Amino acid sequence: SSTTTTATTATTAALHPVLSRENYHHLPTPLAPYDRLKGAPCGSLLSDLMKACISAQQGQGRLVLMVLKLSMNLLLQLQEGDTVKAAGKRKVQPLGHRVNETVCNLMLLVYPMTWRPQYRSSKFRHVFGKAAAKESCYDGVPITRSVQDNNFCAVNPRFLAVITECAGGGAFLVLSINHTGKVDPLHPRISGHRGNVLDVKWNPFNDFCIASCSEDTTVKVWEIPPHGVLKNLTSPWKELQGHSRRVGLIEWHPTANNILFSTAYDYQVMIWNLDCPEQVMKNPVRTISSHTDVVLSMSFNTDGSLLATTCKDRKVRLIESRSGNLLQEANCKKHKASKVLFLGNMKMLFTSGTSRWNDRQFALWDQDDLSVPLLEENLDGSSGVLFPFYDPDTHMLYLAGKGDGNMRYYEISSEKPYIHYLTEYRSNLPQKGMGVMPKRGLDVSSCEVFRFYKLVTTKSLIEPLSMIVPRRSESYQEDIYPMTAGNKPALTAEEWLSGIDKGPVLMSLKPGCQVAESYSEMSKGLGNSLDTRRSQSKPGALQLSYIQDQLGTKGGKEDSGNTEDDRSPTPVSNGEDLALCSPPRTENELRLKFHKQQEEIRRLRELLNQRDVRVKQLELEIKNIKNSQPHQSSP
Repeated sequence: SSTTTTATTATTAALHPVLSRENYHHLPTPLAPYDRLKGAPCGSLLSDLMKACISAQQGQGRLVLMVLKLSMNLLLQLQEGDTVKAAGKRKVQPLGHRVNETVCNLMLLVYPMTWRPQYRSSKFRHVFGKAAAKESCYDGVPITRSVQDNNFCAVNPRFLAVITECAGGGAFLVLSINHTGKVDPLHPRISGHRGNVLDVKWNPFNDFCIASCSEDTTVKVWEIPPHGVLKNLTSPWKELQGHSRRVGLIEWHPTANNILFSTAYDYQVMIWNLDCPEQVMKNPVRTISSHTDVVLSMSFNTDGSLLATTCKDRKVRLIESRSGNLLQEANCKKHKASKVLFLGNMKMLFTSGTSRWNDRQFALWDQDDLSVPLLEENLDGSSGVLFPFYDPDTHMLYLAGKGDGNMRYYEISSEKPYIHYLTEYRSNLPQKGMGVMPKRGLDVSSCEVFRFYKLVTTKSLIEPLSMIVPRRSESYQEDIYPMTAGNKPALTAEEWLSGIDKGPVLMSLKPGCQVAESYSEMSKGLGNSLDTRRSQSKPGALQLSYIQDQLGTKGGKEDSGNTEDDRSPTPVSNGEDLALCSPPRTENELRLKFHKQQEEIRRLRELLNQRDVRVKQLELEIKNIKNSQPHQSSP
C-alpha cells in the first residue's frame, strides 16, 4: 500500500545517517529506543508473537539488520510503554511517538557492530583433494600396528619410507617414489633395530640419509644407496646411544646441516652433531631437561632458533633450541595439547588436543605471550589425535585425525579471527598416519600445492593424496608458488653451535630453476661414507662398485684407486652421461625427459634412414661397377 511505502521510505531515511557513520555505537536520537534493544541476544525473543530473523551471523563484525514481525497488540504495547519480556528480560521504553495502526507489521532495528565484508577473498577457497588411482598407490605394505601417535611415514622426492610390522625387532621399508603398485612381500628392509621402530625422518638436505628411533633406546642414521635398498641393511652409518628409555620422536634442524634432535620416555631432549667422526656416539652436544613427563611433539620455527614442545603434563613449552633455556610455558587447564606447530613467520603457535570434556579441540597462541590462547575451537567428539600440517607458502593449515577418513583445511591470517575454514576432504578410508612430500617434489604443472601419503592399515595401502588449486592454465603459476625452502643447508653444524642463526636457503619451483642436488655437497659431514666416495670418484666407478657389492662379484678384492681408470665407458644419451642422470621427481620432469627421449629416438631414426639410403647408394655403385667391368674387358 501507499502507507507502507511511505513508512518504509521514512525508515530508510532514518537509517541512512547510521550507515554513513564510522562509529555505529553513537546512534541518532530518533533511533535511541532501537539502540536499547542491542543488548538482546540474536535469535528468538521470549515473546509469544515476536520472532527475529537475523540477516548475518553473530560475531562476524557486520552491521546487522533485525527484521521483527509484530502483531498489532505488541505494537500498541511498545507505543504505550508496557513491559515486553525479551531475552535477558530487558524493559523496552516507549517509542515516544504514535505508530500508525494501518502500517504493515514490519519494524527495523539496528544492531550496531563494526562493519566487515561478508566474504573474504582467497586464492585457495576452492582447493580440492585428489586421491591417486589404484595403480599409483603402494599396495601390500605391512604397516606397523604401533599405538604411538606418530606419522610412521617419511617422504622425499626420491624415496618413501614407512615403518612396517615385523617380529623379532624393528624394521622399515624404503621404496623408490616411482615404485608404485604391488610391493613384494620379500622386499629388502632396513632392520638394524632390536625393538620396534617408532619414528623415521629424512634429512632435509640429503635425500639419501634417513634417521630412525626405536624402543631399543637408540637412534640410528642410515645411508640409502642411490639405486635403492637391494638387500637388507643392518649396519647404520651412525648410532646414537644416550637415552635410557625408548626414543619416541626425532627431528632434523631446519637450516643447520647434520643437527638432529631426539626425545625419549626419559623426559630428555638431546641434540646430536652428526659431523663427529665416531660411528657410535654416546655423548650428545646438549641435553634439555625442562620436561616433567613424556614429550608428545616438537616443532621448530623458520630459522630453527626456537623449539616448541607439548608434553603429557598438559603444558606447551617454548625453548631456545641451542642453549636449551626455557623461555615460556603455557599451562591451560581448558586445553590439553598433544601436537604443536609453528606457523611459519607469523609468530604464532598452533596446538591440537582435547578440551576438558574430551572434545577434539585446537588452539592458537601468540609466540610472545603463552599465558592465554588467542583462539580456541572445538571440532568434534572423536578420540583420534589430530595431526596438523602447515604450508608456509600458501598459509594453509591441514588437520587430519588419526582413524578419520576426512581432512579439514583452513587458511591462516594475522588478523582476527586468524583461522578461516575453507573446506573438507572426505574419504571412506581411515588414516593411521600421513607422510608429506617436500615442496620441491610437487607437480607444479597441475597446480599441486601439497601432497600427503596416507597410511591405510585396513587395506595395507599407502595412498598419495594431492591438494590442487583449480586453474585453467597449465603454465607455471607464480602467485601460488613463491620462493620456498630448498635442499641446501644455510649453516654447518659448527656454525650453528657457535651461535649463528640463519633462515632457510630459498629456491624457486619453476622448472629449470631448481637448486642443485645437495648430497654431492654433504660429503664433508659424512666421512668415508657413500656420499664421500661419490664425490671422490666418477659416477660410473661408483655404480660399478656398488653393483659388485650388491651381487658379491668382487671376489674379496678391496676398492683401489684404479677403479676410475679400469672402468668401461658409461653410456651416453643426448650428450649426457646416463650415470649422472637422476630419475625424474615430478610429472613435469618426467614429461620433459619423455619428450627428450622421443626427440632422440626421432633423430636416431633419421640417422638410420640416412645410413640405409647411403648403403643402397653404395650397393648400386658396386653393382654398376661390376656390370661395367665385362664390357671394358671384351675389346
